[in-house]
Amino acid sequence: MRWISLSSVFLLVLVVVLLSASNVLALDGKVEGQEIAESQYVADTLWVMLAAFLVFFMQAGFAMVEAGFTRAKNAVNILMKNLLDFSIGSVAFWAIGFAIMFGDGNWFMGLKGWFVNADTKGFSALEWSSVPTMAAWMFQLVFAATAATIVSGAMAERTKFKSYLVYSVFITSLVYPIVGHWIWGGGWLARLGMIDFAGSTVVHSTGGWLALTGAIILGPRIGKYGKSGDVRPIPGHNLPLAALGVFILWLGWFGFNPGSTMAASARDIAHIAATTNLAAAVGAIVAMTIAWMTLRKPDAGMALNGALAGLVGITASCNVVSNLGAVIIGAIAGTLVVFSVFFFDRIRVDDPVGAISVHGVCGAWGTLAVGLFSTENGLFYGGGLKQLGIQAVGVLGVFVWCMVTGFALFSLIKVTVGLRVSEDEEQEGLDYGEHGASAYPDFQTTTIR
Repeated sequence: MRWISLSSVFLLVLVVVLLSASNVLALDGKVEGQEIAESQYVADTLWVMLAAFLVFFMQAGFAMVEAGFTRAKNAVNILMKNLLDFSIGSVAFWAIGFAIMFGDGNWFMGLKGWFVNADTKGFSALEWSSVPTMAAWMFQLVFAATAATIVSGAMAERTKFKSYLVYSVFITSLVYPIVGHWIWGGGWLARLGMIDFAGSTVVHSTGGWLALTGAIILGPRIGKYGKSGDVRPIPGHNLPLAALGVFILWLGWFGFNPGSTMAASARDIAHIAATTNLAAAVGAIVAMTIAWMTLRKPDAGMALNGALAGLVGITASCNVVSNLGAVIIGAIAGTLVVFSVFFFDRIRVDDPVGAISVHGVCGAWGTLAVGLFSTENGLFYGGGLKQLGIQAVGVLGVFVWCMVTGFALFSLIKVTVGLRVSEDEEQEGLDYGEHGASAYPDFQTTTIR
């Protein structure tokens, strides 16, 4: 009996020890799980912020491209526009734009989240991402600034500085965020099933079509077209500067596209970076080749814009296409940008940097390419025409919205504060007339009339 009693006590102690151990292990597992979740949260946030900083650096790229492709007498004006559209956009997107874009609302626009802060609620469209609200705001802000700065390139060398500031407010606070809500914020195109992963349409076509309306209302630069309608090239003053800008933009795109995962997913980031790079490289090669065939020289400006065209073209589908699909998308974008530049020149739409062709036309192409090359539901992968049709509706809808709002906005500015500088100011250069400064004070610039 004594042995039975001792055995019972031993078994009881053993059970207590095992139960205690299991509780400790469960607690350790819970703690370990919490640590893993916390680590992922931190990694996601750091990745999104790094991507945002890369996209912010694209402001410098746009400034260099636009300054390089335009004349020396307007360089200060270009730099000021790129500085101020981001500065103004930061405030406008914080106060109004982010709420319109991602706030809970209706099919047309968001209605919650004004003057966003870390504790602001009402962003159901962002619940798929775990990053803090202000990290999401920062990442989306730099996209909004990109859309705004695209417009400045097409309207360069003849737009009043104060007018540029006015339309930058409206673009970053209203026009662009509404497009973003339609596609990324739960609006009517999102409900329809449109796919635009990193913004071929949301960012680039929006900027490109607004640039088109601005260029049309402004009219061409003095001396761009002869009396018989012949096109007169107005070369930029610093092609190395433009090339530097393109390389900065190419680098920034590795934040633009992979960063749109909004999560530190190694496999996804690597794949998106690869498709992004391939499209850009092939776009540059094809644009150079076509320019070589048509202009009989491997034109550097066309090659640079070809790289940008490939980047814009792949942006909508970079996460859902194969490497071969990215190559094809980039090749077609590189082709389109050359012939698009020729087309707009012929119809007397003066775009000094090719922004309409790079961002508007190639953004539309990239959006349609989702319906063709998506490995999930693209036409060439057995998905039929449904997704392509949805993409086409999205492209058309955004085009109409931007053309209507763009013409209304620029026409209103034209009849109020004025849109274009005087002929004398344009001839002298906007640096002197608008800013009383020169980018190159030790050199004398001349004007060819």
